[in-house]
Amino acid sequence: MRQRIYIETSIPSLYYTLREDVESKARMNWTRQWWVECSGDFSLVSSAAVIAELRRGKSDAVEDRIRLMDGVQLLPITEEVEAIAQIYIDKMIMPRDPQGDALHLAAASFYRVEILLTWNCVHIANPNKFERIRLLNFEIGLPVPTLTTPMNFLSGGDP
Repeated sequence: MRQRIYIETSIPSLYYTLREDVESKARMNWTRQWWVECSGDFSLVSSAAVIAELRRGKSDAVEDRIRLMDGVQLLPITEEVEAIAQIYIDKMIMPRDPQGDALHLAAASFYRVEILLTWNCVHIANPNKFERIRLLNFEIGLPVPTLTTPMNFLSGGDP
């Protein structure tokens, strides 16, 4: 069985970014490269929370971003997932928005998804938070998905 990878909101957002700065363009290119070269190696999952976040976008790319998620299995956001997200917020591991980063981590953890793919390196794929997330998930009996960016899958041309 293939590993599951949770697609967080920043992935479709950067796949179709309208930003012109160098960093955003680089992330767009790496995201697109990952999608072409790597996404087929995984079972892609996400949640309705990602679709809701994408719908709140105000750019011309909203529909393209949502279409990118066609075929991605959406995991339900249950009361248990919401309760886990609230624990992350209460323990100050994630920002106070119960519909944002905490909910993505909670869904990926609750459904035992192996990898959470994100460009959010402040709140999710932040090495300074890994140990706190690991300890809290251990306390509540959940595994921790690997929290990573698309770039970590790309070889950059190395054999």
